[in-house]
Amino acid sequence: MKRRRTSGIVYLVGAGPGDPSLLTVRGQELLRRADVVVYDHLVAPQLLQLCPSTTRTVYVGKEAERSSAASQRAINRLLIREARVGRLVVRLKGGDPFVFGRGGEEALALTEARVSYEVVPGVTSAVAVPAYAGIPVTHRQYASSVTIMTGHEHPDKPQSAIRWNELAKVSDTLVCLMSVKTLPMITGKLMQYGQAATTPCAVIERGTTPQQRTVTGTLKTIAIRAVRAKIQPPAALIVGDVVKLRAQLNWFETRPLFGKRIVVTRAAEKATALVQQLEGLGAQVEQLPAIELVPVAHNGLFQDAVQAIPQTDWVFFTSPEGIERFVTMLKPFRKDLRWLVGCHIGAIGPKTAAAIEAAGLHVDFIPRQFRQEGVLMDLPRRVLDGKRALIVCAEGSRDVLADGLRKRGMRVMKVPIYRAVVPHALRKHVLTVFKTPVDAVTVTSASCVEHLHRALQSAGKSALFRRLRFASIGPVTSRAIRARGGRVFIEAKVSTIEGLVDALSKMRR
Repeated sequence: MKRRRTSGIVYLVGAGPGDPSLLTVRGQELLRRADVVVYDHLVAPQLLQLCPSTTRTVYVGKEAERSSAASQRAINRLLIREARVGRLVVRLKGGDPFVFGRGGEEALALTEARVSYEVVPGVTSAVAVPAYAGIPVTHRQYASSVTIMTGHEHPDKPQSAIRWNELAKVSDTLVCLMSVKTLPMITGKLMQYGQAATTPCAVIERGTTPQQRTVTGTLKTIAIRAVRAKIQPPAALIVGDVVKLRAQLNWFETRPLFGKRIVVTRAAEKATALVQQLEGLGAQVEQLPAIELVPVAHNGLFQDAVQAIPQTDWVFFTSPEGIERFVTMLKPFRKDLRWLVGCHIGAIGPKTAAAIEAAGLHVDFIPRQFRQEGVLMDLPRRVLDGKRALIVCAEGSRDVLADGLRKRGMRVMKVPIYRAVVPHALRKHVLTVFKTPVDAVTVTSASCVEHLHRALQSAGKSALFRRLRFASIGPVTSRAIRARGGRVFIEAKVSTIEGLVDALSKMRR
């Protein structure tokens, strides 16, 4: 790090080539501390979500068709000004700051202004983009050297600084960034100076993202093939025999859900596992939380349940959220889960059971079918007759379990401890998300279905609900979809997040 000479500091951070998960740990740490983030066009929007709510974000992207973009001189002044008033400034740049990212120019400006700075290297697109297309830039059999060049030189240069005669003869692999518009010129120059017209080539658009597209050919054919495929910036050109390996190593574009756009409607704080699994299978995931979980108002019912626990034989939890909120609600009574000693514990499914076990309780019963009907099918009547039961659940949940247990001779207390509400942002974002076609909309509860339907109704788009392809977690949710005129495209065989992901992974490509 440069010697600190002002109270503020600028971090020149590489954001990676597009996939937000390729951000370095150091970059992630700095975004979480930043006062100001100055970011470029190719930075993944998800990275800005790492910033505190107080962080000011400034877009300075340079796009080919955007004449109003900030000049480099203006960006330099902005960085210097913000650091001089004591702020922690993150200059977030696509790829690596020092690989055709103008990071060197900004570092020189900061040095001249005597502003402290640190360079945080990023994963460069020159290596990552070919890798995501199944093309290693080096290979013992095909390539022992790599050259990285730009297809877009500074417009004020009197003449090109690219030594075409050397490039065409020396390097085994050539990686050319920012090359879409100059592709015919580049390939022509390489052939003019001796590169074989049959040399394998690939052009990769939006590499490392779910929108990645790859076109292959030779030096002679790649430019026309890229035009026919309507390849758009950002894209990279790879020239060399290593391109032959793509046929065997194309791991990214062959994932089961690659190119699929899937909407996740789970509550924001509960969506991580589903989102990560879908993205791991190649999907482009859009989050549209259709449900928010909040505590129910205190009405004395929970207090009655707590007092009755010493006489209670069975406690049933119908969701992971139930056990989490149950623990919290016990605290004002100066009690914890030891209060349930002597009770049999039932969980409606493995996720709920895992949350209960993590809290420190042993689970005595999980049904084979992870729904209320499954509990009634699998619990023998002899363990129920004459016993007392407490059901911890969501407000407005179905009465199937409570009614069934009563018919089997139990005395049942059903206590809602949280309720599902419509998130404020749902109505605001619902039309934006569905402006672009989606391949599937995942729904994990009847409440998600109801809230999404209501939001589309309010937006005057009820017909859109009927056209969506829903991926349902199970039969109860599927019934809610059909009751509102929707179409169940996929239903999980096992009513878990893993079951839903497995069903989606078999979606026809």
